[in-house]
Amino acid sequence: MAKEWTLGEKDNKSIAKETEYAVLVGVICQNETEALVNEHLDELEFLALTAGAECIQRFTQKMTHPDPRTFIGKGKLDEIREYIERHEQVNMVILDDDLSGKQVNILEEALKVKIIDRSSLILDIFARRAQTAQAKTQVELAQLQYMLPRLRGLWTHLERQRGGIGLRGPGEKEIETDRRIVKDKISQLKEKLQVIDRQSATQRKTRGELIRVALVGYTNVGKSTLMNLLSKSEVFAENKLFATLDTTVRKVVFEDMPFLLSDTVGFIRKLPHHLIESFKSTLDEVRESDILIHVVDIAHPQHEDHIRTVEETLRSLDALDKPTILVFNKIDLYRTLNYDPFVDDEARKEIEGGLRGNLRYMFGKDNVFMSAATKEGLAELREKMTRLIKQQYVVRYPYQAARWK
Repeated sequence: MAKEWTLGEKDNKSIAKETEYAVLVGVICQNETEALVNEHLDELEFLALTAGAECIQRFTQKMTHPDPRTFIGKGKLDEIREYIERHEQVNMVILDDDLSGKQVNILEEALKVKIIDRSSLILDIFARRAQTAQAKTQVELAQLQYMLPRLRGLWTHLERQRGGIGLRGPGEKEIETDRRIVKDKISQLKEKLQVIDRQSATQRKTRGELIRVALVGYTNVGKSTLMNLLSKSEVFAENKLFATLDTTVRKVVFEDMPFLLSDTVGFIRKLPHHLIESFKSTLDEVRESDILIHVVDIAHPQHEDHIRTVEETLRSLDALDKPTILVFNKIDLYRTLNYDPFVDDEARKEIEGGLRGNLRYMFGKDNVFMSAATKEGLAELREKMTRLIKQQYVVRYPYQAARWK
């Protein structure tokens, strides 16, 4: 099995990390197409890569509904088992939907490898990416809330009466003790988050009377790259999912007009509900913002679905009705993937004009086509942002706006 060596890292000097090899499993249920499920598996593979696993095979199965015991059918389970037996390097199976603790138990017993579902994979990535005390606390809270209803399925070996000298009592089971411990820990983390939230709210109050602009969007669409471009800062950006977990805020000045620009965590389809709940305090920057810059990867074949996913999340945060500019990023990559190399500039402009009109009609938002990598469209975005920010100053702080007329 391949090994990766990490040298010189704190507390990890010369420790060999074994590469994990995984197979992906998706179920095609009613109202879903094979193409859609394969696109979901593409995203799941990217998640696995971000977490450090290499995916070497995929399995899909058409079912009316998932099997309540094994999630997949018996025949498909046998097929996956045979594949794992032939490929000994496989040590993990990742499923594209959430599993119960009982399903995880049964699948692990049948396949003899680690079983991961989509939510636990996302939580693992969040745990790796968390840097600040707030993000670490939020991730730990989400992990415990995810674990709580699965304790019985995961730890069935603990379902026995306590006994022995000094342990006789009312007959509380181990599973009940563990559940109580987890609930107590959840309460402690919620109290800790409330303290951090109060501190964050105090920090936001000290920012003065400035218009706030928040970058939102699906994960890995280029928000952090655009943040660096607009604010001339060096926010961490990487071609992996959830590169940004902690909200970053920078003061930016356009035409002597200052405003606050924030980069937020990216959204994703099938994002665990408890994770959204845990990170709602981090997303206060979105709720309290005056303007949203919704960044979209126009080159992604499912970009319309991504827009709807983000809008559903914004609706849950009561932030959908804010003034919004749709920024269709990576237009250079879109042309490479979709245009005939012999299309001239005039034809290209006509095609993109029609595309922009259709997107404006579909989503009802002003939009910009740009490339954060090449800076194409940056001037148009700055112009639209400047105009919108001035309008907000007139409404919110008219005495401030008088300076920039």
